[in-house]
Amino acid sequence: MPYVIYVSTTRKRLALAKDGKVIKRYPIGVGKMLTPTPTGTYSIINKAPNPGGPYGVMWLGLSRPHYGIHGTDNPASIGKFVSKGCIRMHNNHVLELSKLVPIGTKVVISA
Repeated sequence: MPYVIYVSTTRKRLALAKDGKVIKRYPIGVGKMLTPTPTGTYSIINKAPNPGGPYGVMWLGLSRPHYGIHGTDNPASIGKFVSKGCIRMHNNHVLELSKLVPIGTKVVISA
């Protein structure tokens, strides 16, 4: 896979690398203390446009059940520890990301 997504929960940043070079960086919202974003290596297993509710305009499901990268209906939450473990992005950012990365893209989440 040419693309890899790197998530830093402490820095609240998502970086998209292509062929080993970071090509995009995005601010994100991550899990709060009681429901932290799980660290580890996962992959994107599905994409769901307009999932409804608080998930904004796009859902990118991870191979860890019940977790994903998604948009938000609350843009003020980006840059904070706010979610139940998912990775929140601005809607325009998650749409851009979803157009670039295929199903199967590796996602590496670290503290």
